[in-house]
Amino acid sequence: MTIKLATLDGGTVDLAPETLQAFKTAFKGRVLTADDPEYEESRTIWNAMIDRRPGLVARCTGTADVVQAVRFARQHGLLSSVRGGGHNIAGLSVCDGGLMIDMSFLRAVWVDPVNRRARAQAGCTLADVDRETQLHGLAAVLGFVSATGIAGLTVGGGFGYLTRRHGWTCDNVVSMEVVSADGTVLRASADENQDLFWALRGGGGNFGIVTSFEYQLFPVGPEILGGAMAWTGDKAQEVLQAYRAFSAAAPRELTSVAVLRIAPPAPWLPKEVHGKPIVAIFVCHTGKVEEGEALMKTLRAIGQPVADIVTRRPYAQMQSLLDGTQPKGRRYYWKSHYLAGIEQKTIDLAVEHAGRIQSPHSAILLFQIQGALGELPAGHSPAGNRDAAYVLNIAASWEKPGEDDLHMQWARACFEAMRPCSTGGTYINFLTEEEGADRIEAAYGKANLDKLAALKQQYDPGNFFRHTKRVTA
Repeated sequence: MTIKLATLDGGTVDLAPETLQAFKTAFKGRVLTADDPEYEESRTIWNAMIDRRPGLVARCTGTADVVQAVRFARQHGLLSSVRGGGHNIAGLSVCDGGLMIDMSFLRAVWVDPVNRRARAQAGCTLADVDRETQLHGLAAVLGFVSATGIAGLTVGGGFGYLTRRHGWTCDNVVSMEVVSADGTVLRASADENQDLFWALRGGGGNFGIVTSFEYQLFPVGPEILGGAMAWTGDKAQEVLQAYRAFSAAAPRELTSVAVLRIAPPAPWLPKEVHGKPIVAIFVCHTGKVEEGEALMKTLRAIGQPVADIVTRRPYAQMQSLLDGTQPKGRRYYWKSHYLAGIEQKTIDLAVEHAGRIQSPHSAILLFQIQGALGELPAGHSPAGNRDAAYVLNIAASWEKPGEDDLHMQWARACFEAMRPCSTGGTYINFLTEEEGADRIEAAYGKANLDKLAALKQQYDPGNFFRHTKRVTA
């Protein structure tokens, strides 16, 4: 049967059965159509707001399959998208009607403990990498939720519990294997294809498909001090004011995240606060545990916490502590700002808008990031925004499609109110699909964006990789 596929020029093309069969024969992995039992699962990603239907899904088993898929798409002028972990808020990994190049089965990790390096395939999640590196007491600079894919995280910048010590995730990439728009396999590093290497360290998936990443590793754990404390919502002002002072004075070994939300029915929270407003602080100390325990006395002196699960724990466990707040299949909508610090106005607005939360899953979060990233120049990588001290994430999350407008309007109102507190920058990985050119420039900065546009023309003049946060020549 002929299959109709979306093309790069906005039209469609009819793919004859023999053409599809020839592709399947040359492709080692599975090529799925809407008739295949695995198709629905393959197109379903973390954010349930995304409901697109690719015409074909090419499930790659290795770099050769990625090359085959790119060349096939180019030959037939097909619209394409690239799926790694499928955890992007904007759902950029799934295109409508075109070819989805699915790398989620490429999940091997190789660790070199002597040179402190790890090579990870692009379908890996944070958990995949942490599991292997922690066998050697090492870790890469990754994110906060273990189900996040490393590919989108890294090419968009990336930050997590180790960012204060070592910078953006992309600052700690040593090399990448890349499939270019014409199907050529390249190595990008400080010594080879340096301009491509620069572009892919925060510039998104506009320049090629990264099939593996080589990360610099650092001694971490396996045991660290980490966990969370929580207070009732009526103490939000007091807690956030204390958090401002605590986080500003904390050594780089300590990273903290403040959260305002409605208490979930989590076993670490007492039943009497379930369903009621709370303020929580998540902490991760990756230095000497004894030094971390001394620092915790300051947090424990704030009011009377209703819960305290800060303890010695495996680093990999800390990396998954927020997983329960981000399950696959909910509806997600985010807005974000970078902050140079936490002003009293920021606290006032956060408390005010947290009081307007109507979903038990929505939250306002302040991620602490200041430290090592500010020691590199703004143009070191496209990620830029190295003047940021915190990431403010306004994270709306809910279950029912009929409530979309309600929760999206809450996030937008909070975002607009917080705008005067922002540095003017934003994090590219937190942008939803509706964000325009002004927000993309805010994520990169004009100088970096102009350089990215020139490199886009060099590496992908036909804009083959277009299902991304758009960078144009």
